[in-house]
Amino acid sequence: MGVKRRRFAILATVLVAVNVFFWLAASGLAMPGGGFIQSLLGGKMIRAEVVWQAPDGTIQDTLLYRGVVMAVSPTSITLRERDRTDTLPLSTTVSIRYGAGFGSVSQLRRGLRVIVARPANAPVDTIQVEGFGP
Repeated sequence: MGVKRRRFAILATVLVAVNVFFWLAASGLAMPGGGFIQSLLGGKMIRAEVVWQAPDGTIQDTLLYRGVVMAVSPTSITLRERDRTDTLPLSTTVSIRYGAGFGSVSQLRRGLRVIVARPANAPVDTIQVEGFGP
């Protein structure tokens, strides 16, 4: 029974990693962002860490945060999460996604509900706007 559970856990981890890779990919192969995370992890997700293998074989560690924008500047974003408030540094090349379109940091507003992705120990490189409010 332990072997079956371990195989299931490994399979589930691989599927999550592959799907998160496509969600974060900036190419035309990317899957839709907001609905994907919502369906995969549910609306109760606060933070997640996903370790996955990139196509070139390197191991990637990506941190995901969900919250409401409290403040934004050209260099950082402050999120009110369900259990705390975080201020995260922004990459100079951050990608902002509004549904199927793209935007800029200047379009982010207080009160937007977002999912923020960043490589471990690096600034935020992807922000997916989910909508308004908590």
